[in-house]
Amino acid sequence: MALGKYSRVDARKSSSGYCSTVTIVVFIAFCLVGVWMMTSSSVAPGETTDVSQENKSEERTPATEISAKNNNDATNTDNVPNDDAKQKQFEDNPGDLPEDATKGDSNASQVEKNDVPEETDKTTEEKPEEKSADEKKDGGEEKGDGSKDDEKNKVQANQDSEAGETKESKLDNEKAEEDSGKTDGQTEEKADKENSTEEKEKSNDMFPSGAQSDLTDESTTQNGSFSTQAAESKNEKEAQKSSASQDPSKYSWKLCNTTAGPDYIPCLDNLQAVKKLRTTGHYEHRERHCPENPPTCLVPLPEKYQRSIEWPKSREKIWYHNIPYTQLADFKGHQNWVKVTGEYLTFPGGGTQFPHGALHYIDFIQQSVPEIAWGNRSRVVLDVGCGVASFGGFLFDRDVLTMSFAPKDEHEAQVQFALERGIPAISAVMGTKRLPYPGRVFDIVHCARCRVPWHIEGGKLLLELNRLLRPGGFFVWSATPVYQKLAEDVEIWEAMKKLTKAMCWEVVSITQDRINGVGVAVYRKPKTNECYEQRSKNDPPLCQDSDDPSAAWNVPLQACMHKIPVASSERGSQWPEQWPARLQKAPYWLSSSEVGVYGRPAPEDFVSDYKHWKRVVKNSYLQGLGIDWPNVRNVMDMRAVYGGLAAAMREMNIWVMNIINIDAPDTLPVIYERGLFGIYHDWCESFSTYPRSYDLLHADHLFSKIEKKCNFMALVAEVDRILRPEGKIIIRDKVDVITELEAIFKSMQWDIRMSVSRDKEGLLCAKKSTWRPKDEEKVTYALS
Repeated sequence: MALGKYSRVDARKSSSGYCSTVTIVVFIAFCLVGVWMMTSSSVAPGETTDVSQENKSEERTPATEISAKNNNDATNTDNVPNDDAKQKQFEDNPGDLPEDATKGDSNASQVEKNDVPEETDKTTEEKPEEKSADEKKDGGEEKGDGSKDDEKNKVQANQDSEAGETKESKLDNEKAEEDSGKTDGQTEEKADKENSTEEKEKSNDMFPSGAQSDLTDESTTQNGSFSTQAAESKNEKEAQKSSASQDPSKYSWKLCNTTAGPDYIPCLDNLQAVKKLRTTGHYEHRERHCPENPPTCLVPLPEKYQRSIEWPKSREKIWYHNIPYTQLADFKGHQNWVKVTGEYLTFPGGGTQFPHGALHYIDFIQQSVPEIAWGNRSRVVLDVGCGVASFGGFLFDRDVLTMSFAPKDEHEAQVQFALERGIPAISAVMGTKRLPYPGRVFDIVHCARCRVPWHIEGGKLLLELNRLLRPGGFFVWSATPVYQKLAEDVEIWEAMKKLTKAMCWEVVSITQDRINGVGVAVYRKPKTNECYEQRSKNDPPLCQDSDDPSAAWNVPLQACMHKIPVASSERGSQWPEQWPARLQKAPYWLSSSEVGVYGRPAPEDFVSDYKHWKRVVKNSYLQGLGIDWPNVRNVMDMRAVYGGLAAAMREMNIWVMNIINIDAPDTLPVIYERGLFGIYHDWCESFSTYPRSYDLLHADHLFSKIEKKCNFMALVAEVDRILRPEGKIIIRDKVDVITELEAIFKSMQWDIRMSVSRDKEGLLCAKKSTWRPKDEEKVTYALS
């Protein structure tokens, strides 16, 4: 029957009742269609849309040109940074520094487009310029499935952000409001604005100042949700090239076969060069003689080597097997230098001139000359002939930084003992050349029976100390000529009296330490040239005006004195600020008319550099690299500039050896002026330290500079030599250099803790392993 009725309709058979019914049905249908059209359209007049709400929910967030390289993505231990930690690595952006200052230091971890989580890909990005005023006003009235999808996406995006999984969303040009509709009207719109502000503040922590604006400008040129073929092809070619260059198998290593074995120092163990010396009367055999071709082999480890003991326990004891030498204990044990105690070498804290302890001796010096004021007026000390460096080790208790040095093997492994204890020291000798420090930088120079013949050859060696000492600084001399009456001692004392008077040094104090049974003489360098001008005889002579007192790299010693600076704007005319105020304040002699290293007026350059490294240390190095900082004591900044990194780490229980390369701007006097220390060096050569000396190395754009002028692989081998097993290196450099170094370190079986890059700049953190190659390489010039 029903079929019959419908067949009549199709045949258009009419009846009045039936027509009425059809009319009503048709009318209702049109009404429903009209209502559906009205409710489904939310486009304001004059506004056009390119995609439907359904399609918008499937849009992908535009992929930034970011790629991440991490050797530990698969597994993440407690000390290995996770993705959120990686994100923080580039909170160390240049901030107030000019762009060329850091060569792109504002970096971020880079992720491939295909690696973005699916939920994140579905989030909607709505740009402000695509919204009309009416839409913003009425956006809260939008309802329906599209709004629900957006709400879900918003929740998912927030969760991903909290977990540190959506790295792209951290860029400052992206908005916190990613949903295209708001379900709670103006109230939710206000909350979303607050969230957007909070997200922007987080972004500003990561990309402040110039770096932020650069990223914003870059984002405006992106092509919506679509990448370009040129970009995709370029990324793929770079990825293939990077993959090829990261093949560790193309690097091979051998073990250095040398007479020095595990203690090999290339520039101090060049036996061929030493044999060719005409004389050794001025300790020429203890000076640097670097091989023409530096070694690229790896130094072996001592048998039964163990991880170094943490500071401050290391000041009292170290593992015997790490430095298995007992000669010094046999020779100096009665003076409490070092003793063998089971599996340890112990250090009671004594010395030749202070067998009853360094702290008593240190306090005795200040009691003799209160103006010394350890840790206030006197901050940076040079200790000549340091022994095992107990004097410098206990001066840390007085907030004093001591540069200790002694010749290699003069007392077996003395400097090596010092470094293993966590006390700064280098292997050096007062021979025929100037020490590698600027002039007029040390507050105090100390010699406790250091066996240096100060009085001979016109006082040439004492005049070298005069070069290094600040005007008004003190020379503290504790030796037998001060207090003994043997014929030789009396002769030396009389010669020293005559020499120091001719040098215009004032005798401030000569006192007897009854507990240690020694005498101490304290001299003060003059603050003006008045005494020099009043001398009846120009002996020692004044140096030529053309003689630069800060020229110190392979410069022969001269028996002359440099004039005291008198102009108020000249370095050395005033004593530095009291410590610790001097750390943060730009030196008085840095003029605003002079251009700093980064292109700004020098004082502004100094301040910007300090702020930059404070931000780096706080936001990146301390939190995101997985470094166990209590195990870090000896640190080297291989390219220090103003010493900003060391200054930023001042509150930490570490010390930093700041290196200024000889072809870099000479900022080492600035480092000393702020109460830190460092040394000149040429990284084409080996550093004057024992193997396994440092817990952490830091290299900011050093390797890219070295590869242009000398052996890149030799520098890598040198890094391996001076870094302790399980020690870390932090490298900031160009991405191609980072890529190559990552492959090299992997070939040495190092642990890559972090490797991130962006905009051709990268950050690498690696941990040295205990692996050593089996094959050996004979280093002929280092074999006896």
